Amino acid sequence: MRCSVVGGGAWGTALADLLARAGHHTTIWAREPDVVVAINEQHENTRFLRGAALDKRLEASNVMDVAIAGAELIVYAAPSHVLREVASSGAGDVAPRAILVVATKGIERDSLAIMTGVIRESVPNRPVVALSGPSFAMEVAQRQPTAVVAASENGDAAAFVQNAFSADSFRVYTSDDIVGVELGGALKNVMAVATGVVEGLGLGFNSRAALITRGLAEMVRLGTAMGARPSTFAGLAGIGDLVLTCTGALSRNRAVGIEIGKGKSLADVLATKETVAEGVVTARGAAALAKRHGVEMPIVDCVQRVLFEGFAARDAIGELMRRELRAEED
Repeated sequence: MRCSVVGGGAWGTALADLLARAGHHTTIWAREPDVVVAINEQHENTRFLRGAALDKRLEASNVMDVAIAGAELIVYAAPSHVLREVASSGAGDVAPRAILVVATKGIERDSLAIMTGVIRESVPNRPVVALSGPSFAMEVAQRQPTAVVAASENGDAAAFVQNAFSADSFRVYTSDDIVGVELGGALKNVMAVATGVVEGLGLGFNSRAALITRGLAEMVRLGTAMGARPSTFAGLAGIGDLVLTCTGALSRNRAVGIEIGKGKSLADVLATKETVAEGVVTARGAAALAKRHGVEMPIVDCVQRVLFEGFAARDAIGELMRRELRAEED
């Protein structure tokens, strides 16, 4: 079938390569002209996924209507802070029966919408599926065994996406808990920034394990307040993605946290990064969502204060440890 991927970063490129290798006629839209040229001529995204050989049948374009017109499956993988703009710009060219996949993880800053909500508003009246789980783009492109979740309120659409992406090295499960799967993918990035800060401060494995575990508790707390099932956070889009992003050497969010823990300012850290660390973008939205729903998320609160309010990282650790004593379970 005809497939399109909107977003020429590492993750969008890896997903486009998966679809092309499965035999689907796949076009990836990228804003950057050099990315388009490199994919079409060198069969490699030398800017965002250097070293990964891409299927030679994969095509790239920086013209939106060329990339998405007539596609039966459209995957959105643009960064969260530009997803609405990018999706809206091509909404008129989306086929009436297209199934839309959201591979972006985050919370929109102003509306506090999850990413499937952004796509529903930008490209209405199509089935929407969230794709999330523990999946570094480079390892997917290298065809290392990976498992993710396709979540939708439309079971047929989730199964369609499952079949489209599944391969010997890429296993897709389905779920109907779209809120839980999306929040798991978004909030784990904030927790990865926090674990990076812990590492940057020179703290050890005890501290990291405690932070990951209590971070998961916060994710479950907000998720259930928003209608998600607690069990979703025990799966691939919850604990699976959380552990990967908090401990993996390829994690951009963890890398940002490490530099912050070492004393660098957020501005200085981001100035050296071309790719987006979604945990930075999501921290404020997560804190605002917690406030809206009356949910305590002390780790999220500390992360956004450290990132944006000049709160010292070591003082944040002390504040978390001195909180009022309580039972482990809510």
